[in-house]
Parts: sequence; C-alpha cells; structure tokens
Amino acid sequence: MASTPRRSSLVAILAALLAAVLLPLSSLSAHGADTPLRALASADGRQIGVAVADNRLTGSTAYSSLVTGQFNSVTAENAMKWDAVEPSRGNLDWAAADRLVATARANGQVVRGHTLAWHSQVPGWITNGGFGATQLRTLLQQHIATEAGRYAGRIYAWDVVNEAFNDNGTRRSSIWQDNLGDGWIADALTWAHQADPAAKLYINDYSVEGVNAKSTALYNLVRSLKQQGVPIDGVGFQAHLVLGQVPADLTTNLQRFADLGVDVAVTELDVRMQTPSNATTLATQAEDYRKVVTACRAVARCVGVTVWGLDDADSWVPGVFSGYGAATLYDENLQAKPAWAAVAAAFGGSTAGPSPSTSASPSGSASPGSSPSSSPVPGGCTVAYRIGNQWTGGFTADVTVTNQGTTAIGPWQVGWQFAAGQQVTQGWSAVFTQSGATVTAANPSWAATLAPGASYGFGFNGSWGASNPVPTAFTLNGAVCTVV
Repeated sequence: MASTPRRSSLVAILAALLAAVLLPLSSLSAHGADTPLRALASADGRQIGVAVADNRLTGSTAYSSLVTGQFNSVTAENAMKWDAVEPSRGNLDWAAADRLVATARANGQVVRGHTLAWHSQVPGWITNGGFGATQLRTLLQQHIATEAGRYAGRIYAWDVVNEAFNDNGTRRSSIWQDNLGDGWIADALTWAHQADPAAKLYINDYSVEGVNAKSTALYNLVRSLKQQGVPIDGVGFQAHLVLGQVPADLTTNLQRFADLGVDVAVTELDVRMQTPSNATTLATQAEDYRKVVTACRAVARCVGVTVWGLDDADSWVPGVFSGYGAATLYDENLQAKPAWAAVAAAFGGSTAGPSPSTSASPSGSASPGSSPSSSPVPGGCTVAYRIGNQWTGGFTADVTVTNQGTTAIGPWQVGWQFAAGQQVTQGWSAVFTQSGATVTAANPSWAATLAPGASYGFGFNGSWGASNPVPTAFTLNGAVCTVV
C-alpha cells in the first residue's frame, strides 16, 4: 500500500447537486436495517472488501461487527506482511494473520492475502543482513513457500508482488529488483503457485488506475508473463485517490487488462480530501466512490472493490499526507458517510445508511424459520458454473444463480450433482452441504431473498480424482434451471 500526492480539485456544481440528494450524516437512523454492502455485492457476483487492523478487530465490537456484517472479503492491513510474520529470523508470529483468517471463515468471507513480496516492510534482519543475491533468492522463496503454504486453501487471492514500478514505467529499485533482476517477479508468482495452487495470484500497484506510463509498463509485464506461461491470475489497482480525481479512463484501463485474460480488482480504495471535511467535499467523495464501483461493474472480469481501512480513525492517510484525511466510508465514530450510500447505490441498493450495529450471521447457519422448498420458482432460473482455476487434485469454481421470474425467492438453495466423485472442501458466500454426489448451496443469512431479475454469486474450492466434469443440471428450490 502506497500512494503519491496529487493536487485535489473540486467540482463545485456537481458537489452541490450531490449534497442535495445524498443522505446527510445526521439522518442516519439507529433503527436502519438497510441491505448490507456484502449482500448487494454478492448479488452482483462481486466482492466488497475492507482492509482490517488486527488491534481494532480484537478491541472493538462495533468495528468487528461492521467488518463482518458489511463486507464479504477482508485483507490484512499489516498482519501478513513479512516484517509482521517474521520480525527476526526464524521467529514466526502468525497470531494476527490466523485471527483474521479464522474470523473470515466464521463469517463467510474470503481473504485477500497481502503481500508476499514488496520493497517496503521487509524485516530489518534481511535489509541489514548483508545477504548476497543467491541468499536473498532463497530467503524470498522460503518466505513465499512458508506463508502461502500455511494458508493454502484458505486464501482466495494473494497480492504476490506489490508496487514493482516507478511512475515513469521503469522498475522500482528494491532489494529484490536490485539483487535478483527482472526475473524475480515471475519467480515469485511461480513459487506462490507451487505453495497454493488454489489461490488467485495478483500483481498490485498504485497510480495505475488510468492509462499512463506506469500502467502501460504493468500491462506489458502482464502480457509478457501470460505469454511465458507464468501463473498470473489478476491485477490489483490500489486506487488511493485524491478528491475529484477518478481517472476518466478507469473503465477502459480495467478492460484492457481484462482482455489479457486476467481478473482485475480495485484493491485499496480510499479518497482523501483536505480536512476538515464538509457537506460539499463529502458529496464529491461519494460521487468518486460511485464512479469506481460503477467502473468495476462495467468490466465482467472485475471481481470487486476493497476499501483501505474501515473508518477515518483507522486510515493511513493523515499520517502520510499532512492536512488530508476523511478518506474512508465511515467517520471516526463509525458512522456511515455519504460514500457508503453511494457504494450501496452503485451496487443496486438503497441510498440510506446502515446502523453501526448492522451485522450478518456466519455462513455456517442458514436463515431460520421456513425451509428453502417453501419458496417456489415462478418464471424460471439460470445457473452459470465456471471453473476459475484447476490443478492436480483440486479446483476453484464460481456459481451464479439468477432469478428469471417476477417474484422474489427466499429462502433459496441451489443443487447439483457431481459426476466423478468431486468434493467441496471449502466454500464462501453460501452454506454448503454434500451427501455423496449431491451438493446443496443454501443462502447465507444476509442474502435470504433473491429478488426478481437478481443474480447471486458464490464459490468453492473442491477436490477431484480422475476427471473434473462440469455439472450438467442445476436446481433452484427443486426447480430445474437453465444452464448458461
């Protein structure tokens, strides 16, 4: 995570209009029960994530309730960086990272691992160790194998390489680039894939949101890696933005990377402004957040948006950019800002804000009351089943179900049968059960209803033996769906 300062500019007329239509902070009701962001994103088949601070996760119930209730994806702000997990050689400390992974699994969230190889937050015992190139290569390989291997099967995606370029498109000087040469990136990706074949592997960087020298250099690298057969699954666009400066070509840029055959994601979104904030700047910020989410939704391979820090009290911005802050979705009192409503609206939800206590139940328990079969499926349904990644003995699949009718369905469950003995080993965004070849994925408590025309996405890791054929038939609450 890093960013470069740019001069902020305000679009006064637009801001004034937005201030008039977006919900003011004072009107947020403690009785509000608006649809959580995670439900809106899941219905769109995408992720809405947040970078999590371990001390806040364990020390604040209000904070942890928002993290688990509003987001279907989490990233460790610092807990998985090398200096945190191995502060001295051989002294491994996994406590904070383990807590985050356990919390995510208990609440039906996926985890983005951040980060395996970076120029910053490298432990002092390495930077001051006087190691030669061969030793550094071995240390990096061992670190990636150890950390990615520890969480194999429990991490959705890794930011394997973080911030490898300068703004002019040249390679950034780092302990890895300077000693191992250009090939270190391909090596890091290869080692990560060997340690966890199920994880999506990303290169992540800042100031690459628009088409410029830096993003083009990154584009050329990804294209080259794909041509070489290096395991690269995605590109992360950090999006540490300045108020009113969302690149006009953001969608175009995301799409050109997606056209290379990789996923794209907004991985560290925040929008900083000069402080103190006011209604006008908060309205402009809300529009900026809306633009970013809308851009992601316009690109089929954009898997989602992660915000960097839950609230303004947790933001890195004031400590780096003097006089700037107020960059996140929540204020310092954990009250939703207009940006929250803008993100909800961009995902198709209402413009009201949530109660600070809004939370979701873990995915391990289905909604109580009635059985899924009590809700029929008038008008039909479709199911899309895609194998996103496959390796010897294992695979990752994504499933999207769509209610084609004019009546809401809920509770709901999707069913299918495996033909070759495949087994679901880990799932997210649904409650999975398997009996023999029959698999059922039931709604989590935060997505108990599938609205008319709405889609909902969930996924899982699985195992396979001799073959891994795609299921040919799916049902929604017992009704046969069209496979698309």
